Amino acid sequence: MDFQLFRAKKLKSSILKLGLKATVDHMRARRENLEPLLDHKDMDKKTAFSIEVLEPVVRKESKKTTQYVAALTATIGGFIAGNILAWSSPAGPKLMDGEYGFPVTEDDMSWVGGIMAIGAIIGCIITGLTVDVFGRKNLMLFLVAPTTIGWCAIIWAESVFILCCGRFLLGAACGSFSIVCPMYTGEIGENSIRGTLGTYFQLQIVIGILFVYLIGSILNTFWMSITCAVIPLVYAGLMGLMPESPTFHFKKGEVENAKMSLQWFRGPEYDINGEIKEMLDIIDRDEREKVPLAIAIRSKAAKKGFVIGLGIMFFQQFSGINAVIFYTTQIFQSAGSTIPPDLCTIMTGVVSVISCYIATVIVDKLGRRLLLLTSGTVMALCCGVLGGYFYMLKHNMDVSNIGWLPIACVCGFNIAFSLGFGPIPWMLVGEIFSSQIKGTASSIACLFNWACVFMVTKFFSVIAEMFGSYSTFWFFTAMLVTAIAFTFFVVPETKGKSFEQIQSELSGENESQSEASTVSAYPSKDLKY
Repeated sequence: MDFQLFRAKKLKSSILKLGLKATVDHMRARRENLEPLLDHKDMDKKTAFSIEVLEPVVRKESKKTTQYVAALTATIGGFIAGNILAWSSPAGPKLMDGEYGFPVTEDDMSWVGGIMAIGAIIGCIITGLTVDVFGRKNLMLFLVAPTTIGWCAIIWAESVFILCCGRFLLGAACGSFSIVCPMYTGEIGENSIRGTLGTYFQLQIVIGILFVYLIGSILNTFWMSITCAVIPLVYAGLMGLMPESPTFHFKKGEVENAKMSLQWFRGPEYDINGEIKEMLDIIDRDEREKVPLAIAIRSKAAKKGFVIGLGIMFFQQFSGINAVIFYTTQIFQSAGSTIPPDLCTIMTGVVSVISCYIATVIVDKLGRRLLLLTSGTVMALCCGVLGGYFYMLKHNMDVSNIGWLPIACVCGFNIAFSLGFGPIPWMLVGEIFSSQIKGTASSIACLFNWACVFMVTKFFSVIAEMFGSYSTFWFFTAMLVTAIAFTFFVVPETKGKSFEQIQSELSGENESQSEASTVSAYPSKDLKY
């Protein structure tokens, strides 16, 4: 019997040493009978001795490829939104020239462009009410229907009214995509790459815009619209292959489906139990603390989240990006450039795509705040210089020696916007709200963004005509200076932080509490027996 105890203790010690070398996410006790190990034929089975043996689990690196693929697939919705946003730029002049066979005035085109933003506002409201009912994936698939119908209305339009109806439907889909796509990418990505995945939506938007600029320069409006109408159908086929967000499955109580979804995103060899436990803890806490929505949005974290979300969306649209895009051709021409207008827009589109791609690479290394502060500073300088340039043009000053300066400012402004205030607001909205109010809160933030789009799109040219283009640029410069201060004093850094840590910080809990809550979500690495 002493020999049996000696062997048992020795076996236990060996397992302990082995387990301490591995990363352990959960501990599972199992009773093992030592009879096969002792190998004594004459041993009485009644004296068989058993101990609790721990089975260490080796935690392998998660698979990133599936997360990247799913995020890129989901954010094709951003590509579709980019097509919708850019369509009126190449189509407007052609329609006013009578390409569709019915009269289209400049005022008509302002409504064709502006009604899309109204549709987006309606789409945000509908999405906020349905995204937690039908799910992220199902809603993205459903949006293919109104998008296709909207493009068909534009393709076979016989009046301005039908054009406006088509643009309204496309706007509704665009507004919905702006909520559900960032939400999906925010929920499927692990902390270390969540920022990168969050920039994909804006990257896809600028690629979609560039795509329309390219095909619009070689195709008429009819065939350009048909090309855009095909993309949602391809999107439906690809998105159908992707899993639903594990967070949504957990909210619906579908634990096994959530585990299968998370395992797909992390890879078959990755132990997901630590993340599962953290998600369950967060959802259990939300359920325990569940209150009516009207009360939930009055919590300290929710209030601060709304200030950040609405503020950053406001400054995105009032950064002057629309003014810079609107005056790009004029700036190039005044500088003595002989580049055709279509090629000017394509060039700026290429610059935006390259810059936005760089943002996807560096956002999880440099952080959100640094990129926003740098972006706002560079844009403010460029906008101020452009205001001065147009002031000199207005007062007939000689600008022949500085023709290169406004072109450099346009390029610098587009680069800075694509690195910071372009992609990061969409990402932050997907990070700063708790799962209990995320659907409603995200829709409110995006609704506000589209309301700002409508105001800038509809009234920008009127304001520029009344006060002069230089005053408009200086107004946006003042807005950007305010945006820098807002970012510095209000916007938190969310790089590498879990949703629970972010909510703790917004609630005013100290950092050590936040870190402790995250550590407690993962079992200890020490083996117990």
